[in-house]
Amino acid sequence: MSSQEVEETQSVHPLDDPVVASLRGKHRRFARTLGRVSRFDPEVAPFLGHPLPMEEQDWKDIRTLFGPHAVVSLRGTGHTLPDGWELIDKFGIVQLDGSGLETRPLPGAVRLGVGDVADMEDLIARTQPGPFLPRTYELGTYLGIREDGALVAMAGERMHPPGWTEISAVCTDPAYRGRGLATQLVRAVGHGIRERGETPFLHASAANVGAIRLYLSIGFVLREESLLTLARTPA
Repeated sequence: MSSQEVEETQSVHPLDDPVVASLRGKHRRFARTLGRVSRFDPEVAPFLGHPLPMEEQDWKDIRTLFGPHAVVSLRGTGHTLPDGWELIDKFGIVQLDGSGLETRPLPGAVRLGVGDVADMEDLIARTQPGPFLPRTYELGTYLGIREDGALVAMAGERMHPPGWTEISAVCTDPAYRGRGLATQLVRAVGHGIRERGETPFLHASAANVGAIRLYLSIGFVLREESLLTLARTPA
């Protein structure tokens, strides 16, 4: 790690920029870095880590890392897109601290891996919990519930800033909702995180009021409200 990276890491909380904190730590093997910007391997996750505020060279480096006509997500506010960039959307997100989450293992939950990717992608496509790519499962432990062989619910680990692990891909087949499967899986994934001496956290769209209400009810607390800007790189 360079002296600049050390200085930046010491000056912010790991959850202030979990993408960069993760890519400089446990997920370093997935990092693609140019100048001051970093991204995950494009088969693993679509996330971008960038400084605030951004300078002209940072925009150029993002364009190089992602290529032309690629959609990138920018954290924070006040971004002025350079010429040629296209604004797609802006939306609020919340970051929730799981320090108070009561965790417990879930007997019957199965660990998901490379042989389950097709079923995981199918469930993700039908429930839309957020980005999930062919190698996303490599980011951490993913647990699922199968009934009659079908994957009906899942949750797993995504970003790993120092001392923390993000819970993600929490989803349940619509036909199996109302049975508390998502809550059980969140607690089970959280149990594994705690066993490593880390603390769970997660992100949710600010518009997903139902999910946020559920997470707050089981021990998560709001840490931060922020904004994501989706933009397309120029040709």
